[in-house]
Amino acid sequence: MKTIRLKPGKERSLLRRHPWLFESAIADGSAEAGETVRVESSDGQFLAWAAFSPAAKIRARVWSFDQHQRLDASFFIAACACSIRARARFDIKSDGLRLLHGEADGLPGLIVDRYGDTLVAQFTSAGVERWKDVIAEALLATTGLTKLYERSDASSRTLEGLPEACGWLRSAGDVELRLQEHNWQLAVNIADGHKTGFYLDQRDSRQRFAEYARRLRFERVLNCYCYTGGFTVAALEGGAAHVTSIDSSGPALTKAAANVALNGFAADRVSFMDADVNASLRQFIEQGRSFDAIVLDPPKFAPTVAHAERAARAYKDINRLAFKLLEPGGVLFTYSCSGGISVDLFHKIVASAGCEAGVDGFILERMGAAPDHPMTINFPEGEYLKGLVVMRK
Repeated sequence: MKTIRLKPGKERSLLRRHPWLFESAIADGSAEAGETVRVESSDGQFLAWAAFSPAAKIRARVWSFDQHQRLDASFFIAACACSIRARARFDIKSDGLRLLHGEADGLPGLIVDRYGDTLVAQFTSAGVERWKDVIAEALLATTGLTKLYERSDASSRTLEGLPEACGWLRSAGDVELRLQEHNWQLAVNIADGHKTGFYLDQRDSRQRFAEYARRLRFERVLNCYCYTGGFTVAALEGGAAHVTSIDSSGPALTKAAANVALNGFAADRVSFMDADVNASLRQFIEQGRSFDAIVLDPPKFAPTVAHAERAARAYKDINRLAFKLLEPGGVLFTYSCSGGISVDLFHKIVASAGCEAGVDGFILERMGAAPDHPMTINFPEGEYLKGLVVMRK
């Protein structure tokens, strides 16, 4: 087993059981991509077993802090089984759920979602790429399923020096699937949909939005960055009279309209706009329009902390415009999925947006990813999705 030795003082994060080891912390040692290495402190004390990645700034990702752990097929079988058992304890009202969530489940770089009888996996680090076949077999054995599709096309894979890889890993089936979520259904395409095909992390937020729509009897709802219409369907199921949905992707809007029809809602209760959200919000203000409820669920503006300042301006701008369009007593569901924007910073951004819009509001709830996308005590970076529910005063 090859050994990586750290510079003096660089063992602190590993002693706190944080799973990342950056290039700048390493004094000497190297290995092949994905190879398991022994990580030692500067004085030779064992710290962890990790997967080495010679092309990435995160030079090693920890498999285990147990010196006696054997890194073989049985390790990955046990890790997959443990994560899948945990999901059985969560309250998930859907046949689409995340079974493995990377570092939070002890398998850095591995994402696995289940859509009914089909598994979809993303292998985004050199370590899980090296063990791909073993992991694939472990997933099928643990779940009892036969179909496994690979969606290893995330941008993070390039940081590991890995090419994109998509297609069926085991068996084959239809890439067009239908997902049952709460009281509605949603069509999902695992081959070309975002992430592994859909935003499962917003499942509980969609349910809360439906509950608000039912209780507050929304008349006019605006769903920005609507993608395939998850929040649109939730609003309609909650009884919203009309939903305007905006996205810059024509194909996504076509699927959103199909999801509305799939759930039996009348076409005249929805309007779809293939347009830029920022420009549309400004246009609505000029037209004197207003809404009882607005959803802002934009794409990732800040993938890292280095992008946070520019992203903060973008987040503030869309929230400022949304506040101006919100009726008194209206509700804003606003989100950031940017890992580079902390919970505290996002709160400050929304507060600043309200101030510039001349609006105050009650923060009714703080939102996050559904529980099958966990953040753990030792890995706070897992809290990538954060949201606020604000009622305008």
